[in-house]
Amino acid sequence: MARTQRQASLAQETPAEAVPRGATPSLLLLNALSLAARVHHGQTCQGGETPYVAHAFRVVTFLTTVFGVNDPEVLAAAALQGAIEDTPTDWDAVAEVAGERVAHYVALLSKDDRLAEEEREHAYLAQLQAAEIGVKLCKLADLYDNLRDSAALPKKSQTRNLRRAKQIADHFDPD
Repeated sequence: MARTQRQASLAQETPAEAVPRGATPSLLLLNALSLAARVHHGQTCQGGETPYVAHAFRVVTFLTTVFGVNDPEVLAAAALQGAIEDTPTDWDAVAEVAGERVAHYVALLSKDDRLAEEEREHAYLAQLQAAEIGVKLCKLADLYDNLRDSAALPKKSQTRNLRRAKQIADHFDPD
């Protein structure tokens, strides 16, 4: 996804509603969704029409309704799962809004673009495989939403999304 100068400035803003220590779980999730909306402003999903932030909302929804997740930090990480990888937002900005645990989860859900593509993919799959269950469920909810969106895409894109989902799910298999 292309990064705009507006996204860069939005990612650098310090939100007034940054989560204070002891914030309620609802406030944590709302602040994560707010940050996701700001940093993904102007981005769209694969089809080019749906705002990317809708994907973040759906991933959170699937985590709660399909996978039964109710951990607010896992839900916040799901809302922000594309922030580090797809925008100029960094770990520190996520940690400031949602805490270090959420930032750690988001980092695990992000590829390291400093690495060469083959090394980056290998490292990404390895970090997902080693991650705790909440992070894996975030990724599965992300894949689930991507696959649901694939129905409106050309056959080649559908096949690529299905192949990618299988590759990641295979790394979650304990055998």
